[in-house]
Amino acid sequence: MELTREEERILAGEEGEARQRAMRLLVVLGKIFGAERMIRVRSAQISGVSYRTIGDAGLEFLEDFAEAGAKASIMATLNPCGMDLRRWKRMGIPCEFAEKQLRIARAFARMGVKLTWTCTPYYASNRPRFGQSLAWAESSAVAFANSVLGARTNREGGPAALASAVVGRTPLYGLHLDSEREPTHSVEVRLKPSNDLDYGLLGYLLGKSLGGGVPLLSGLGGPSLDELKYMGASAAASGGIALFHVEGVTPEAKRKRFDGRGLEALEVDGKDLDAIKDSISSSRDFDWVLLGCPHLSLAELRTIAEAVRGKRLRKRLMCFTSRAVRADASKRGYIRAIERAGGLVACDTCMVVSPLEAMGIDGAYTNSCKAAHYMPSLSGAEAALRSLRDCIHAAL
Repeated sequence: MELTREEERILAGEEGEARQRAMRLLVVLGKIFGAERMIRVRSAQISGVSYRTIGDAGLEFLEDFAEAGAKASIMATLNPCGMDLRRWKRMGIPCEFAEKQLRIARAFARMGVKLTWTCTPYYASNRPRFGQSLAWAESSAVAFANSVLGARTNREGGPAALASAVVGRTPLYGLHLDSEREPTHSVEVRLKPSNDLDYGLLGYLLGKSLGGGVPLLSGLGGPSLDELKYMGASAAASGGIALFHVEGVTPEAKRKRFDGRGLEALEVDGKDLDAIKDSISSSRDFDWVLLGCPHLSLAELRTIAEAVRGKRLRKRLMCFTSRAVRADASKRGYIRAIERAGGLVACDTCMVVSPLEAMGIDGAYTNSCKAAHYMPSLSGAEAALRSLRDCIHAAL
């Protein structure tokens, strides 16, 4: 790789041990992927922050890196951790787990990372603009940033994103290149998705069928941002899709008007979505309803609040969102309506990275195909898939 003089100084250790370690990691990564040089990035989104997923080894790595003097030099935000850091007792989190999760939080605070604890940073302070280069590690956020916002990021690992946060750079390869953002598959959608779950199932089908690549979808009409959020999250969970284009909807598809002729083609109809749902959704009845993977938007919290206001929940409802969105929703009375009905609106975490088994949750209704994909392997819990409105109905 060709490095600038400043990058060479960092690699030589002239700007401290932590920056040297970060640059060394990124240089190795760049050489593996054949990058010619580094580029500067606007922001980093760091994953691997839940004690549930990184364990003692990850905790020791973060504390050691902070002790070495690592400091974020650009805007750096965090993925959800394993619990609501303020109300973890109400969630039923064990004390030993909480103690180690709080140590992780202190390590990131020492490194100057913004303690956002959300997989939807674009709902708050970290919303990139079209064409900006990023180093993001959360798979659903990567898909949203690339596809819906038109920013540019590879699907980074947690340590690589943290290294980019420290030195403000990432290797130039993959989805930072124009050539890698061209469609590789043409997908004709022969149904009208009617809700958030349909879009999630469509995304799950794309990831499972294509594995990777860049699908160009036609026939979708005008999906909402939340529906695109669920589609991207599911495609990233079941496969390696980090970028999709929707004709007439997503920004690059509008600007370039991609021609799908000559691409490998896929057709999707309602029977395909039904088959996907049957393969990952439980038929059991559960006492829990878990919503917010990815984190709930303000519009989704409004929908939940309006449906349960003045009523009493029959099942245990837990909603997951970011601190920024929760604060806005609280001002509008949404949180009060949900919690007066018997629900809980938690921040900082979600059903995928929290210890459900320790919380006594062996299964739940959810609208998240991503959660249905990961809950069985991470927590041994099942998921019964329903749309957002049907999940609310189940809770009532």
